[in-house]
Amino acid sequence: MDSRKTVNFDNSAGTYPKPDTVRKSVADAIRTLGGNPGRGGHALSVQAAERIYRVRKAAAQFFGAETENVAFVPNCTYALNMAVKGLMQSGGHIIISGWEHNSVSRPVYALTRRNGVKCSVAEIYPDTQRTVEGIEKLIRSDTLCVCCTAASNVTGRILPYSEIAELCKRRRIAFVCDCAQAAGVLPVRVGNGISFICVPGQKGLYGPAGTGLLVSSGEYALSTIIEGGTGATSGELVQTPQMPEKLESGTLNTAGLVGLGTGIEFVKNRGMANILRHEAELCRRFEQGIERLGAQVYDREMPRVPIVAFNISGFTSEETAAELSRGGFALRGGMHCAALAHESLGTGKRGAVRFSPSVFSTQAQVDALLNFMEQRFGKHTREKSRT
Repeated sequence: MDSRKTVNFDNSAGTYPKPDTVRKSVADAIRTLGGNPGRGGHALSVQAAERIYRVRKAAAQFFGAETENVAFVPNCTYALNMAVKGLMQSGGHIIISGWEHNSVSRPVYALTRRNGVKCSVAEIYPDTQRTVEGIEKLIRSDTLCVCCTAASNVTGRILPYSEIAELCKRRRIAFVCDCAQAAGVLPVRVGNGISFICVPGQKGLYGPAGTGLLVSSGEYALSTIIEGGTGATSGELVQTPQMPEKLESGTLNTAGLVGLGTGIEFVKNRGMANILRHEAELCRRFEQGIERLGAQVYDREMPRVPIVAFNISGFTSEETAAELSRGGFALRGGMHCAALAHESLGTGKRGAVRFSPSVFSTQAQVDALLNFMEQRFGKHTREKSRT
């Protein structure tokens, strides 16, 4: 199967195709920005540093932060590790939700084994008040941090992150918000209790892979988990204390970050509300179509970002995704690197298939997918329903 002919409905893993402006800006950066930003006073270095600063400023404005509180990272996993480990290096207690990606649950598990960190897992209920009250009951005298996703990468379920942030502000606890699925469709911003936002570049911000953001409100300082060259205080063996260099050891991905800046501009110009409306309509269309096939749709009644998680009776999630791939449609089946979320969902053994459109997806593409699914699965599901 020619990948160029594959229709991507796995945009939760990475949006594809990218905007023309993003592709062009990356190519131009590779062609014209030859210097290492912040590593010298010569013209090539200064030119690259100025371009990177413009991206940093745009990201800060997008997420409501001060410019110096935006750190560039290789991906959202790095951002989450840096935030969680930076807050919990000396022990203490952390609360996470039962819907976390492995990018949260695995670092926390490692901290419990190596650093003596204690962890509580909060249940997320359909009722927001019950959820927040449950988290508050888990807070202890040594609780340093609450970390949870704004929206599940499995089903798209939106967690009450604003209300959790208000609780953390009131109890003076840091709140780390995983915005891997929220950034670009929900108006998440630091402040009002949100201490850190962790973001991938390649998803809802339409940037290249290998880019990400760790955005801070500036209220909490992080211990470093990576040290090295920063371009600042280079004569000292101690890691520079000033932001953002403190968290940016090593050479930045200049071309990728320029593309990320262009992606942020693309999202601003399109409007998050317009993007959300378009993608949500495609999800409704797809959901209605697969329900006619007898598919089980998860979290159907919950507020969600544009994701549909489902299973076809008689097929494993991997079998369904493999069959759709043979038809030229990219959807992800399995566990989605989110063991806790599948445990909460009750799909820990089976996993699920995930449908996630982008701003470039069309109704015609969704209808083509539904027609293919009718051909491949319709007869089987109708026969099963009669037995």
